[in-house]
Amino acid sequence: MSMFSTDLRFCRNFGICAHIDAGKTTVSERILFYTGKTYKLGEVHEGTATMDFLQEEQERGITIQSAATTCPWEKDGQVYKMNLIDTPGHVDFTIEVERSLRVLDGAVAVFDGKEGVEAQSETVWRQADRYRVPRLCFINKMDKVGADFEFSFNSILKRLGANAVAIQLPIGRGNELKGIIDLVRMRAFYFSAEDQGAKVTETDVPDDLKDMAEIWRHTLIEKAAEMDDSLTEKFLNDEPISEAEIKAAIRKGTVTRKCFPVLAGAALRNVGVQLLLDAVVDYLPAPTEVEEVQGIDPKDKDKRLSRPHDSSAPFSALVFKVVSDAHGDLTYLRIYSGKLTKGTRVLNPGNGKREICSRIFEMHAQHRNALDEVGSGNIVAVVGMKDSMTGDTLCDPDNPIILERMTFPEPVISMSIEPKTADDKQKLSNALGVIRREDPSFRSHFDEETGQTIIAGMGELHLEIIKNKLVRDMKINVDVGKPRVSYREAITKTAANVRGKFVKQTGGRGQFGDCTITLEPFTAAQAAEEGLDFSDNFAFDNKISQGRIPKEFVPSVEYGARQAALSGVMAGYQLINIKVTLVDGSYHPVDSSQVAFEQAGRLALQEACTKAGMTLLEPVMKVVITVPDEYFGNVTGDVASRRGMIVETEERGVVRLITAEIPLSELFGYTTTLRSMSQGRASASMEPLEYRPLPPNMAKEVVAATA
Repeated sequence: MSMFSTDLRFCRNFGICAHIDAGKTTVSERILFYTGKTYKLGEVHEGTATMDFLQEEQERGITIQSAATTCPWEKDGQVYKMNLIDTPGHVDFTIEVERSLRVLDGAVAVFDGKEGVEAQSETVWRQADRYRVPRLCFINKMDKVGADFEFSFNSILKRLGANAVAIQLPIGRGNELKGIIDLVRMRAFYFSAEDQGAKVTETDVPDDLKDMAEIWRHTLIEKAAEMDDSLTEKFLNDEPISEAEIKAAIRKGTVTRKCFPVLAGAALRNVGVQLLLDAVVDYLPAPTEVEEVQGIDPKDKDKRLSRPHDSSAPFSALVFKVVSDAHGDLTYLRIYSGKLTKGTRVLNPGNGKREICSRIFEMHAQHRNALDEVGSGNIVAVVGMKDSMTGDTLCDPDNPIILERMTFPEPVISMSIEPKTADDKQKLSNALGVIRREDPSFRSHFDEETGQTIIAGMGELHLEIIKNKLVRDMKINVDVGKPRVSYREAITKTAANVRGKFVKQTGGRGQFGDCTITLEPFTAAQAAEEGLDFSDNFAFDNKISQGRIPKEFVPSVEYGARQAALSGVMAGYQLINIKVTLVDGSYHPVDSSQVAFEQAGRLALQEACTKAGMTLLEPVMKVVITVPDEYFGNVTGDVASRRGMIVETEERGVVRLITAEIPLSELFGYTTTLRSMSQGRASASMEPLEYRPLPPNMAKEVVAATA
């Protein structure tokens, strides 16, 4: 049985997201400590964080998997159910951030009090914008030397263009940090060091800070008045505005994403975390206050459907994470509507499979609390799902709906991996299946020609962690090849009316397929304009007339051409951004078959490519480098030597921020080189940007290497 009220007004689904090293996990740890879920404070830098329970995470001090945890928080005599989702900040795991944001109702964006908005914070902020997630900002590490609340606050206004509203101020900074001023209530709060900040003392605002606090509070009231017309009049007439009115106006602005309250603190020193929890309750939306979840009818893709956040509505939920467990897969669900009872059958409308939900758990990092039934607005883990992956919808079999899917980026880097023994071979294929279910941005396939298994992911760190998981956690002995860049093939011009003919006579019934196609460069925007499907960056248009090829063979031509594009024509890399138009063909009443037309489609595409001028595209990464002034010259010179292009540089005190675009093939081991040329003081973060043509001489080398 759950200890919480089923009233959704007293529930908050929120996550903590930020730049790597801004202190997200420490904030989560403190939240678990103050909500009574853990009795000992875990520290990331000591490797004892509760949320980071993977060995990898504890060693690296970073969060890789997002863990979901339910914990209670009491405010004004009411117990709130807090579903906290911890997300990673490292760019190789953007996918984890994406899938968490998709199921959150609100988020706490954590910033470093000294650095303010960093490169990765911008990425995460934009992702949260895309999923329309209301946010609070928590300026952490105010105990750091050089921490500056005003600088960090202004960086949120400037760099994110967000309407930030300060609702707190720190008392002191760096080692002098003593407590927090709450600008809404105009009270000061101090946190005792003896019992890890659990005891909070409330006092008047110190005299020396009163004037400054009044200035900030005036701005706060002005912003609150902008959110609510009835307050605007009061504000203009200098009438007093009550604490409750300010809160209600700021809440309204936060839920509608018109403003973002800013708080301050130092999680490591246990300052300000309880006030942050109060703010989550006060300002972030309950599940009932967010927009109804949107979806489509599986039977009619053009029909839009929505589901209310109501336990009496038909059941719908989204799978946002799958974790393999010794006792079977744990599937994390966000329930949007209806209720789920253990032992019931639900439908996965994406693949048409029925799933049995044998057990339901409320999770706390590694511990679990079994439930018999759970209503809408909740986040739970279930056991018993066989065919559902991240991003899939589960729903009531009588009222199917497919909820908006998450988009997963294409991998940009791959490497070969070979089992050492026959026993390892079987274990490896099972293990890769498990990792694929858990992590949708990871791909793997068996290359028939070389007999190697190829794994692909979002960056060097991503693949390194997967390799360690296989070797260390799953005890499989493997040899790993060097990382390879995932190039793409493309065409430079149109090839019109190219024929592909497949004829085979082997005595008895033969094979006959004949088609003529036009191949042209194409983009996603053009596909949307023409209403064509553009999956795998490949569009197909049937313009054949007078039944020159029977209807049933047209999909075979498309299938053959699509398979040829997927396996590549020039160097074995996927051919992208093309449109194949079927313009003519012929058939044989006896010998024509689906297989023959598949082969004809394949031959036609290969022939058309030779006439359409092939080129190779390479993935280019956006790299943000933070470098002290004295190493600026070395670093920019090095970027140029890697075929990089500097897009902008920005001065931040004694350091410079360089934003550059560098081909992935030039970035292997880059972080190590960067550290050695700056005596360990420069750092870089990178993310995939786009594919661009490879210089012809380099393209030749790549083709020669794959021949």
